[in-house]
Amino acid sequence: QVQLMESGGGLVQPGGSLRLSCTASGSILEINGMGWYRQAPGKQRELVAIIVRDGGTTYSGSVKGRFTISRDNAKNTVYLQMNSLKPEDTAVYFCRANVVSATRLNSIYWGQGTQVTVSS
Repeated sequence: QVQLMESGGGLVQPGGSLRLSCTASGSILEINGMGWYRQAPGKQRELVAIIVRDGGTTYSGSVKGRFTISRDNAKNTVYLQMNSLKPEDTAVYFCRANVVSATRLNSIYWGQGTQVTVSS
């Protein structure tokens, strides 16, 4: 079994910064794509950013230039540096990972979510 543990959410003023972290643990052979999604109240979950194993990244248009996704393969960890935060960034942020287990089973896992609130 694999678990994803997120941290780093909180309350921040507009224009401020936060850094989210997500670490995968368990029966892991390797992790392919890792990403962050978010869900605001009354809205569907949406992609924020993804990063593949070799470091290639994709961002949603609403965060490009403000957020940076990165990963540490040795630590099975993905990060999301969020700068110039806006009230519309307020949401629960979820980590997602495409994991190949020690038994070579390829599965998608989600974290439990961490709240990010941008408000003055």
